[in-house]
Amino acid sequence: MHTSWEHRYAHRTQGMKSSAIRELLKVSSMPGMISFGGGFPAPEVFPIEKFKEACDTVLTEMGKQALQYGATEGYQPLRELIASNAGKYGIQVSADNVLITTGSQQALDLLGKIFLNRGDRILVESPTYLGALQAWNAYGCDYVTIDSDDDGMQTEQLRYLISTNIKFIYALPNFQNPSGTTLSLERRKQLIEIANSQGVPIIEDDPYGQLRYEGEHLPPVVVLDDEIRSKEFPVYSGNVIYTSTFSKILAPGLRLAWVVAPVDVIKKLVQAKQGSDLNTSTFNQFIAYELAKSPWMREHIQMIRRVYRERRDTMLEALEENMPDGTEWTKPKGGLFLWVRLPKGCDTTLLFPKAIEEKVAYVPGESFHPNGGGKNTMRLNFSACNPETIRVGIQRLGKIIKNQMK
Repeated sequence: MHTSWEHRYAHRTQGMKSSAIRELLKVSSMPGMISFGGGFPAPEVFPIEKFKEACDTVLTEMGKQALQYGATEGYQPLRELIASNAGKYGIQVSADNVLITTGSQQALDLLGKIFLNRGDRILVESPTYLGALQAWNAYGCDYVTIDSDDDGMQTEQLRYLISTNIKFIYALPNFQNPSGTTLSLERRKQLIEIANSQGVPIIEDDPYGQLRYEGEHLPPVVVLDDEIRSKEFPVYSGNVIYTSTFSKILAPGLRLAWVVAPVDVIKKLVQAKQGSDLNTSTFNQFIAYELAKSPWMREHIQMIRRVYRERRDTMLEALEENMPDGTEWTKPKGGLFLWVRLPKGCDTTLLFPKAIEEKVAYVPGESFHPNGGGKNTMRLNFSACNPETIRVGIQRLGKIIKNQMK
């Protein structure tokens, strides 16, 4: 008897949708395609030789341990290193405040698993990170959206939005995906003050924090939150759950990220993770630790910044030269993306097939708006293509947009 699968799926799968970005990757592999669509780091910056050395060290000195199952919480030395680095920014945490996850995407999914019930309301920017929406849609949540501008989330809107029974606030303060904007210091403080006044947690997603190309470093929200509590509590027990990743500073193929949170939250996340994958790859954690503990790591990150700064500058120059009048775009001070807003009446989703015909790809902005909108916007990635390819791709894109507006 042939099985009819459709009626056997759980009700929560009705909220699941394929990621527009992951589907785009299929198009990006076409011959001759210039893709500004994915969030790929440049493969030229992957430290392949350093990986070889680290693999040799791990297999020679710790092979039996590295190839075995590991603790759900993660490799203890790696957790201690992350806690130590957090201390350099002023946040008082121990390894007990750190959980290693299989990429940031798993961290977001686990947070949804432990916090979200059907009908819960999450406050997010519009636009916001598509991967977070995809992680949480399966839990049947609703989204309350807040506007953003060149200084990030418009936190003055929080005072009336946060009173609408919000489960948590999701924010990407540094070089936001997709817009590339950065939350100002004043607004970071305002975000903390308003969230604390209502007892609403903040999830701070910070995959790009170390990729700043200009301007002064701004303290993470979790650090500012800790500053108002450190006299009362010796170890972090605040209102912010912080996530970051090795994908952008080492390699995404490691699938390694981490969560910093109060100990009680970490314990609940560990329980959820045990039912997910038992533990993140032990071998990959050993490799990441060998690389991250080295003084070489600072030089490596500086090199990445130089490469990406040049590519960002090239894309900004090419947009200035090739985009039609009335087009606007952000000027990110770091990260991997910038956000383009075409004149009203343009629809980047309808424009996309023509772009593919001309061998250039982007992500239509509509996908990043959980409650609709953004039809005239697009996200462009500048990290994955070399400067000359960026120039050619933006020329193609500008020509397509100008022809569409005739």
